[in-house]
Amino acid sequence: MLTEKKAVIFDMDGTLIDSMWVWHSVDEIYMQKYHLIEPDDFHEEMEGMSFAEVADYFLRAFPNLMLTTAEIMEEWHQLAMDKYRNEVQLKEGALEFLLSLKEQGICLGIATSNSRELAEAVLDAHGIRTLFDCILTSDEAKAGKPAPDVYLKVAEKLNVLPAQCLVFEDVPKGILAGKNAGMTVCAVYDAAAEYQEEKKRELADYSIRDFFDIKNKTYEVL
Repeated sequence: MLTEKKAVIFDMDGTLIDSMWVWHSVDEIYMQKYHLIEPDDFHEEMEGMSFAEVADYFLRAFPNLMLTTAEIMEEWHQLAMDKYRNEVQLKEGALEFLLSLKEQGICLGIATSNSRELAEAVLDAHGIRTLFDCILTSDEAKAGKPAPDVYLKVAEKLNVLPAQCLVFEDVPKGILAGKNAGMTVCAVYDAAAEYQEEKKRELADYSIRDFFDIKNKTYEVL
């Protein structure tokens, strides 16, 4: 899997950290507070969007929501920040895999659709922010996934070619973003995206249940 790879780039939520439950909780609180009803395919529509793009989507989906994009994002931060600092855990085997990659001299990057504030909060909580050579958000790249922009910009900052990068992603639009960037992609199992497993396997090059699969060579070649 790592043959001829000079960089490994991780999506964050659902991939590196077990955090999707936070957003289901935030959605529930937010919907109840503003008396909103989820439209059809609500979560599928938001998949891959940047933090700001999701807030913009809320304004389109709920035209009676008399707030600005910035106000929505700030409220989401307030609802999620404590959980990111104190409750969100790393995926199984993630820390061991990160340390192994550093020992091998492989560059590490994060390409996340989340906000920088929440990304840095959870990485600092686990003492791993300094392991990464580049952390970039889709908002900073000016395009959400499946656009390849955030992955291409991380590769550029790491000074590696796209073909030299291995990407880890947990949802189809994220996998597509990596593939659209010309990178090799490994699908990571996440319970929140279990219903998308078949589609993920159709798109990715590899599949893992957890990061111990890589050390144990129990990952699947697709």
